[in-house]
Amino acid sequence: MADITLSKSVRSNLLNLQQTASLMGKTQERLATGNKVNSALDNPTNFFTAASLKSRSSDLNLLMDSVGNAVQTIAAADKGISAITKLVESAQSTARQALQTAEKVVTTPASAGTAAQPAVAHAPVAGGALGTLATGSFSINGTTITTAASDDITSIIGKINAASGTHGVTASNNGTGITLTSSITGTGNPNGNITLVDTTAGTLATIGHAAGTNTGTAPVAAVPPTAEVSGPNPKRAELVTQYNDLLTQIDQLAKDSGFNGVNLLTGDNLQVIFNEDGSSKLDVTGKNINSAGLGLTAEASTAFDTNAGINATLAKLKAGIETLRTESSKFGSNLSVVQTRQDFTKNMINVLETGAANLTLADTNEEAANLLALQTRQSLSTTSLSMASQADQNVLQLLR
Repeated sequence: MADITLSKSVRSNLLNLQQTASLMGKTQERLATGNKVNSALDNPTNFFTAASLKSRSSDLNLLMDSVGNAVQTIAAADKGISAITKLVESAQSTARQALQTAEKVVTTPASAGTAAQPAVAHAPVAGGALGTLATGSFSINGTTITTAASDDITSIIGKINAASGTHGVTASNNGTGITLTSSITGTGNPNGNITLVDTTAGTLATIGHAAGTNTGTAPVAAVPPTAEVSGPNPKRAELVTQYNDLLTQIDQLAKDSGFNGVNLLTGDNLQVIFNEDGSSKLDVTGKNINSAGLGLTAEASTAFDTNAGINATLAKLKAGIETLRTESSKFGSNLSVVQTRQDFTKNMINVLETGAANLTLADTNEEAANLLALQTRQSLSTTSLSMASQADQNVLQLLR
């Protein structure tokens, strides 16, 4: 206080105590925070330089997440290309398998043919009386047919057929008499299934036929031999189906090769920023790596019918493999760049943080030693102040 007058020695010791207390406060702050520069008042140059270094380090740390995502996006595309390459190689194997099967298979075997057959003449058939049946009736399979003496062969056939619904027998003129045909099983006649029974007294007359001629059998033309007929191998059509299934799998795999919404194998592009102001970056261009992008299309079922067709498909597959290798090399190079920049950024962040720490961090061992020295000085200053005040106390004793 201004109203209090201190002696020179007391004031000197007081100032020393105040300075010691101030230094002890700074030392204790440094030990508590670990920094020797805690504000711009401590060291403006170091404080603001360290703040700038820490700010850049923080910005780079924020970029590390996007760089890490870029690494995984490119890696996903690279893995997709590797898998698609295996599928294209499987398609090549399928086409080569078709090439190893027979191009044609026999559909119709060769025939030896037959020789010509000459015409065969028959002697005219002698005529005979048509004859008549005694007036009466006869039974066919239990059905009675009534005839008259005037019936000829045509009328008798008509009567038999008129009753065919009940006796199951059909009559026809065979040129020498009547042929009876039945669907009812039985015995008793040359056909083995018709029973003819006379139901009246007397004998049935033989039905004859009128005299006629027979020109015989017509000649039979020769049948020439035929060569075997060959057609496409159905096994090759099955392999076309397998080939088209592989193309479908290629398309599906390309769609599934994205990461975090970015798919370089479907034409998406990727920009990777490496520094805080965006002046250092890498643009990764995507490409359609599906079957169409590789120049491969689904083949018709007849595409493998000829070796030429298979070889054309193999040429397209070879070109597709070359495209995959080119894109794989490009993505591999981009991945290497991004990973190198990722490692560099990590090291740069460490350098920046170390530089900032060198400007602001305190040496705790040194500060602990300083605190101990200040405590000792404070004790000495207190003792010295006490000794300085003794002179005034001696004066007080004289006044008493």
